[in-house]
Amino acid sequence: MTPTPSAPGSAWRALVRKNGTVEFAAAFSRTVSLEASVMNERCIGVYLVAAFFAATTTMYDRLDFTHETVAGRKTFFEWEGAAFGFDIAGTTVVTRNEAGLIDSIRLYHRPLHQIVRFSTELAQRLEGKVDRRMFGA
Repeated sequence: MTPTPSAPGSAWRALVRKNGTVEFAAAFSRTVSLEASVMNERCIGVYLVAAFFAATTTMYDRLDFTHETVAGRKTFFEWEGAAFGFDIAGTTVVTRNEAGLIDSIRLYHRPLHQIVRFSTELAQRLEGKVDRRMFGA
């Protein structure tokens, strides 16, 4: 993921679009974790991270990355868009390990009413793949 000043988040988006491929899985450490404001607990492992992104990428009406900053092993993204007909925005922090593999993803949504709605919808979409207790619904 090399940032490009003219297209914040473009490398991240390209990787997420490869979800379900060998190339996608190879970008993550074996113990990658994903924490999000729309879940009560973190997901650990490529399978759960992939399931999360497979479900969430279709939940946005629009999603635009507005800023990208790299500081050491961390990449910070600011984004905004719409989901369920309402504005939504947030921040994603991606941390890489010494080998350059993604080891941690922290995803924060706002505002609160969208967090609640997103969590409820995500729980339904991940039914049978992720423990329902991970969500506020």
